[in-house]
Amino acid sequence: MEVDSTDCYFATKVWFAQQAGAAAVLVADNKQEMLVTMDSPEEDPVASQFIQNITIPSALITKDFGDSLKKALSNKEMVSIKIDWRESLPHPDKRVEYEFWTNSNDECGPKCEAQVEFVRNYKGVAQILEQGGYTQFTPHYITWYCPQAFIESKQCKSQCINNGRYCAPDPEQDFSVGYDGKEVVIENLRQLCVFKVTSDSGKPWKWWDFVTDFQIRCPMKEKKYGPECAEEVIKSLSIDVGAVQKCMGDPNADEDHPILKHEQDAQVGEGDRGDVTILPTLIINNRQYRGKLDKSAVMKAICSGFEETSDPPVCLSDTLQTNECLQNNGGCWSSGELTACQDTFRGRVCQCPLVKGVQFDGDGYTHCEGRKQSGKLEF
Repeated sequence: MEVDSTDCYFATKVWFAQQAGAAAVLVADNKQEMLVTMDSPEEDPVASQFIQNITIPSALITKDFGDSLKKALSNKEMVSIKIDWRESLPHPDKRVEYEFWTNSNDECGPKCEAQVEFVRNYKGVAQILEQGGYTQFTPHYITWYCPQAFIESKQCKSQCINNGRYCAPDPEQDFSVGYDGKEVVIENLRQLCVFKVTSDSGKPWKWWDFVTDFQIRCPMKEKKYGPECAEEVIKSLSIDVGAVQKCMGDPNADEDHPILKHEQDAQVGEGDRGDVTILPTLIINNRQYRGKLDKSAVMKAICSGFEETSDPPVCLSDTLQTNECLQNNGGCWSSGELTACQDTFRGRVCQCPLVKGVQFDGDGYTHCEGRKQSGKLEF
């Protein structure tokens, strides 16, 4: 089905078209302009409720293309269109370079929930691809700067570091409660520094371990989000805490931070890449990915970015075996031969074990205890 772009949201058009029985939707722009990425209408609570139920493919097309389709259809010509975003991805060589623009804030609604779920599900595959040299992954974080005239304002002081140079929105959109935007910037910087330190040591894939564990162990809703919990996670993964701290520097310094400055520069697109303005954003071989953010869809996109016939084995098989518990016990709790580390296709999880019918209790990361009866451990 082809529909015209009007004042209502892109997602609303697609939803109503799906309800009417459409198998796919092309939304034609109503003016001559460069195409932009369609975002979720967060300001429309009604629309945000049905977005997750949209199952048909959709795309925004230029006005010229839309007009040509309408003309062909009005002339009763046979029109056949194949919607396959994979063909739009460059595939120049045997390695895929991709970027994931994300956020350490876990209280921003459906978008944050989608990012958390994606990272947990995709981690195992991402690490195998990186360890095999098939991909080069880079995480990124969006920041904005405070205008010079407002640097001394309450808003800028609570949302920015380095004297207004790097800012993030207040997680609760309320400056009087909860966490401040500057705390989000600091944690984003910490995650960037974890990536730098692990990359310098030849193990960039550890970023996925850190981010996943930080999401699980240090959530905002449990008031654990912050440096103390983050550094516990870093230590559990045998990452150099001192090197991460040195990389982060002083957030109160009135000077540019090289890593955050690079992040702001990288937000500006070049050529077909486009500016990065929304989260999450995935860029594959310097082209913005337009598909669904889940493991299967992203895996197909990554695999379509390899030079033909050079796809790694994971692209040709639905099964992938890996054991992340072999090194440092996966950063999980252990005592003697007992361990909380369990290896799965989604990556390792830290879950207290069941031993001889006795379920151990604890967080799986720092402690697990068997239930006691009459002063003795049950076995």
